[in-house]
Amino acid sequence: MNDTSIKRTALLIASFASFLTPFMVSSLNIALPAISKDFQMSALSLSWVPTSYILAAAMFLVPFGRLADILGRKKIFTLGMWIFTGSSLLLAFSPSAAVLIALRIAQGLGSAMIFGTGMAILTSVYPAPERGRVLGINVAAVYLGLSLGPVLGGFLTQQFGWRSIFLVNVPLGLFVIVLVTTKLKREWADARGEKFDLVGSGLYALTLLSLMYGLSLLPALFAAGFLLAGGAGGVLFVVWDRRAASPLLNMDLFIHNPAFAFSNLAALINYSATFAVTFLMGLYLQYIKGFSPRHAGMVLIVQPVVMAVFSPVAGRLSDKIEPRVVASVGMAFTAAGLFLFTFIERDTHVGFIVTGLALLGFGFALFSSPNTNAVMSSIEKRFYGVGSATLGTMRLTGQMLSMGIAMAIFALHIGSGRITPESYQLFLTSTKTGFVIFASLCFGGIFASLARGKVR
Repeated sequence: MNDTSIKRTALLIASFASFLTPFMVSSLNIALPAISKDFQMSALSLSWVPTSYILAAAMFLVPFGRLADILGRKKIFTLGMWIFTGSSLLLAFSPSAAVLIALRIAQGLGSAMIFGTGMAILTSVYPAPERGRVLGINVAAVYLGLSLGPVLGGFLTQQFGWRSIFLVNVPLGLFVIVLVTTKLKREWADARGEKFDLVGSGLYALTLLSLMYGLSLLPALFAAGFLLAGGAGGVLFVVWDRRAASPLLNMDLFIHNPAFAFSNLAALINYSATFAVTFLMGLYLQYIKGFSPRHAGMVLIVQPVVMAVFSPVAGRLSDKIEPRVVASVGMAFTAAGLFLFTFIERDTHVGFIVTGLALLGFGFALFSSPNTNAVMSSIEKRFYGVGSATLGTMRLTGQMLSMGIAMAIFALHIGSGRITPESYQLFLTSTKTGFVIFASLCFGGIFASLARGKVR
């Protein structure tokens, strides 16, 4: 197989994988009220359906990224696809909320293997001058998944029930597995022969687990114990990592590489400010506006459609213009969209909501692929798996923080009860409070994005 053929195959596989996981996330967000009804789940316990998946994926992303650099990126990617596809099949037959959440953890584990390797494979086969364009296409695939998720998720939930959402992922997952095993003949393991840091991986996973679980428990007082344990674990991890002969995450990437460090920080802030938008707006449109799952999905599709349209353009721009400029403008547009949602009320016109979602989508498109290009272009080839996984961890940690903020606000305003007509005003207050926090975060993120310096 020649280089051109390998490039095209890698792009196709990475794009399908990049479509699959966000499609799962966004389609399930629309189905949350139906799941809540079936299993009689409170607002707080319901939020664990997306949160458990994100938590598992975030804990194992960097360890699997490092393993992929050592053992082979295609090998880890394929195993991840099998786990993701198998857990999707089992999720369709979940008998209880506890089993559903447990299987979502397994699905997150598979996603960690996919997230940590897909982008690394793509970066391995495309040289720097072509990278912005293909990363833009790959990011567009992510947004296509986010676009179709609410629409198809709403349709499937309404016509066949929420379990059908998981079943749809099975043939798609099998298709990607067949494509990888039959068409992608090359393997990439630029750190082959180096040792895997098992102790560092354990410390890293436990640190993230403590921090994220602590966030999910806010504002309860005992959440502080988990947050402190997470902070202590983080210090221990850094100390261990600095002394390890073959560290899990080379700290020099952060200490001596401002482009890598600030690009990852910008990603963390951006996802912290935006991920819970679909969760909150999906509930708002169905509970406050009384929309059906399908109708709510048709409104929410605006944001990812705009993302999908403009991401390839932004990727190409970042090949010609310094990525920090394009990404920082994108962060500013995202902040403006979030600020609009702070004015949302019961009688807010759908046109206003669509405008806010379009602004968010445009801002995110300008930010994401240039920011990814900046991260992957700032590191050596042997760190591609770790670099891709670190960026993925920032994304998932940001998503977890976003959900943690939403959960803490729900706990403060609504408590542990279900969202009922009596609590609609409290839910609306919670939603507006969330958007004030998210808009402020994103505004601060503009400066983190600008601070990264030049990549080239």
